[in-house]
Amino acid sequence: MNERWITAAQGGLIGAAVALAIVFGATAMGILPVATDARLHDYLIAHPGLVYEMQAKAELDQADAERSEEQAAVDKLGLKKLFDPAVAYVTGPANAKNTFVELFDYNCGHCRNTYPAVRAYYEAHKKDTRFAFINFPIFGEDSTNAARVSVASRLQGDRYLPLHFALMGQGKVAIDQNILIATAKSVGLDLNKLSADMYGKDTDKAIVGALRLAREAKFRGTPVFIVNGKVHDGEITEAEIKKLTGG
Repeated sequence: MNERWITAAQGGLIGAAVALAIVFGATAMGILPVATDARLHDYLIAHPGLVYEMQAKAELDQADAERSEEQAAVDKLGLKKLFDPAVAYVTGPANAKNTFVELFDYNCGHCRNTYPAVRAYYEAHKKDTRFAFINFPIFGEDSTNAARVSVASRLQGDRYLPLHFALMGQGKVAIDQNILIATAKSVGLDLNKLSADMYGKDTDKAIVGALRLAREAKFRGTPVFIVNGKVHDGEITEAEIKKLTGG
């Protein structure tokens, strides 16, 4: 499941509304008894699991529709935009057989949960796969600051990946200013340069470009993976990555 921009309470209300709509739709088609108050009430009381089953089916259908919309948008955009160094941190052979893209937020719990699988795949395939890591900060000011620090670190040689993996490996700790400073120090970044670069024009361009790209691709949450052009929403396992790459 993805991190989403709606609250759990909103989701529950929407789900309930969908379930009721399905019930009345099913009644209109003759699947359920005619929707007189008494008959419908008695039928649903006798079959309480039916509403939840229909709600679950509606949610699955909606998720499938969203994935199809995202895939169509990514196909239209093309991989070239996803591997634009002005937006993404790109590494690996330019002519690699396999491609791996991740859009993430450093304060996304599902991104953190997936970190071990992503790190393992990267370490095993960094010489034969083209990678693109794209900041998609959607969880407020701390996430945006973390994205800025991440992008700015690209201007200090090979410090980006150590910083990226260190932030992703923080477990359940929120990435706030103190964590950012401590982590940047631990991977050998020049803090004065980092502080200046995180508000530079190139950093602004990268952040805005990534958000625009995510919007064009119809992405609604994090993490999102595009492996060999195929979109995968939410957490991913090593086995799923291997399946998508055919390896």
